[in-house]
Amino acid sequence: MTDTPACLNATRDWVGSFVVALDVCPFAGRELARDSIRFVAIDARRLEDALLRLIEECRHLDETPEVETTLLVIERGLADFDDYLDSLALAEALLADQGYEGVYQLASFHPDYVFEDAADDDPANFTNRSPWPMWHLLREASVERALEHHDDPEGIPERNIELMRELSRETLAERLAALRDQARHG
Repeated sequence: MTDTPACLNATRDWVGSFVVALDVCPFAGRELARDSIRFVAIDARRLEDALLRLIEECRHLDETPEVETTLLVIERGLADFDDYLDSLALAEALLADQGYEGVYQLASFHPDYVFEDAADDDPANFTNRSPWPMWHLLREASVERALEHHDDPEGIPERNIELMRELSRETLAERLAALRDQARHG
């Protein structure tokens, strides 16, 4: 039996203490409680290997309906946000090429995430900042069902932006740094 990589423990803590606790994703709490989120560490120093692992995880989701979603935590590689965005475009193209378009979608998270047309220091960027670069593989049908049952799905991003700005960039950066430090120092 191998030890769980520190990046996975930190990511699991981030999901619980940030995503669920702040209701950034109103659907994550249920899946965390059901233990239906799969956490997988990948090495993206060789992007081809990471992309192959992405397709393996699609196949795993195909075969295991009790797993709702997978977080592919990039333990090594893609630390540069621009490189990460390039990899994300390749990953999305690969999903389409392999027949997974409309079946799975990728949500993206990165420690340095910046939305297009947003300032680097805008706290709103923290809605997509995570302790490690990450590809979040979601079942498209599950996303559609969840949104159908939410009172105001269009309001989720606006609410999150307001919340991040209320919390402040400094507070959010400290929280994220604490998770990474905790992982580094065990």
